[in-house]
Amino acid sequence: MWSEKLHVGVPYCKILKGKKTMKIEDIFLEDQGEFDKLQQFMMGPIFPWFYDVDKFQFIHIFLQKYMPNQFMNLLGPIIELINPVSIWRIKANLLNRTPNIVENIFHVDMGDISEEKLKQWTTSIFYVNTNNGYTEFEDGTKVESVANRMVTFPANMKHRGTSCTDEKRRVVINFNYYTL
Repeated sequence: MWSEKLHVGVPYCKILKGKKTMKIEDIFLEDQGEFDKLQQFMMGPIFPWFYDVDKFQFIHIFLQKYMPNQFMNLLGPIIELINPVSIWRIKANLLNRTPNIVENIFHVDMGDISEEKLKQWTTSIFYVNTNNGYTEFEDGTKVESVANRMVTFPANMKHRGTSCTDEKRRVVINFNYYTL
C-alpha cells in the first residue's frame, strides 16, 4: 500500500542529477471511477473548505509537514502514481467564479525552504474540474484547467493560478513532494 512506503514530511534529500522539466498528463487517473469519486466528493456539499483571507480563496490541507488528515485516502490513487518518497504538503484550492479572470501572483509553493533545497523537490497540480482558468508560469506557458489533468514541474518554478469565468468554481490539488 502507498502509505506504508511513504516517509511523510522528511525535509532533506539528496540533490537530483539531471534536469527536470514540465510534464502535462491528461486522463491522469485512468480509472474513471476513481476520478469520479474524487471529483464528486470535492465538488459536493459536504467537503470541508476553509477560507484563506490573504489569498481570497478556499483551501483544504490534506497533509502538511507530517500531519495528514482524514481525507488522505481519497488521494491514494494519485499518490501511488506520483510515487513520492516524501511529501511536504498536499493542498487543494477553490477559487470562485469572477466576472473577469483574476491572476494571482507568481510564487513557489514551498517558499519557506532554501533555493538549493527547493531544487530537489517536485510540484504537481491536479485539476479537479474543467473551466477557463489556468496555471501560468513565468516563461508565459499556460496550462489550461482540464479535469483529470496533472502538470508536474520542479518546485522552484514560479507559477500562478487564476479564477475562472465559465464555471461556479475552479478546483485544483497541489502536491509538493520528493521522488528518487
